[in-house]
Amino acid sequence: MSKHTTALGIDIGGSGIKGAIVDLKKGEFSTKRKKILTPKPATPEAVIAIVAQLVAHFADDLDKDSAVGVTVPAVVQHGLVRSAANIDPSWIDFEGEGALRKALGRDVALVNDADAAGYAELLYGAAKDEDGLVILTTLGTGIGSALMYRNMLVPNSELGHLEIDGHDAEKEAASSVKDTLGLTYEQYVPRLQRYYSVVEALFSPDLFVVGGGISKDSDQFLPLLKLRTPIVAATLQNRAGIIGAARLAQEAAHG
Repeated sequence: MSKHTTALGIDIGGSGIKGAIVDLKKGEFSTKRKKILTPKPATPEAVIAIVAQLVAHFADDLDKDSAVGVTVPAVVQHGLVRSAANIDPSWIDFEGEGALRKALGRDVALVNDADAAGYAELLYGAAKDEDGLVILTTLGTGIGSALMYRNMLVPNSELGHLEIDGHDAEKEAASSVKDTLGLTYEQYVPRLQRYYSVVEALFSPDLFVVGGGISKDSDQFLPLLKLRTPIVAATLQNRAGIIGAARLAQEAAHG
């Protein structure tokens, strides 16, 4: 790691945009997290204005050349946003990273939210010291995913959109489905079993990490899954996206 030991991470969500300065050696927040409600509609211009407010809020605690990592609930390809989930459709094909860099006057890395969370779990959390193939999945409104091999992130895996039994996987196995149908964990587990069995057959990972709000109840469903692959709960919870974004921004800017 370079001499830069802190960076700012910002997580753009459907309801809130949250930021904190991250201690990159420890993988922890070094400041209190700040949250601002996501604007409606969440257009690029409106969201970037909120991101700029967060950067200004932390400016006194941030080095002038520190990088800013920003997560977005979308596929991001070389700074270009290719999809839009819980943000305005005007993000699609928007040069998000360049626009953020221009607005903030800083080095910026724009990354998919699940990718950022997975990278944080790999370096500081549940997958620390695992140098094989790690797949993180976030179970929430949909299913996000992050694919990492030998400590390198393979971006934009989108494994929640695998077609399984004729259905988009997240339409059958996301935790929102459990809530909508009023399923118990015992009733929900067969849906997870089918999903993880398919992913396991396709990738033969060394470790699954399960994130999302449901991970706090992991003891109620993970032990019921029958897989070859070890499967564990994420440990950084809702801090993971901010921490991962900050680390990825630092690496992109300073190596």
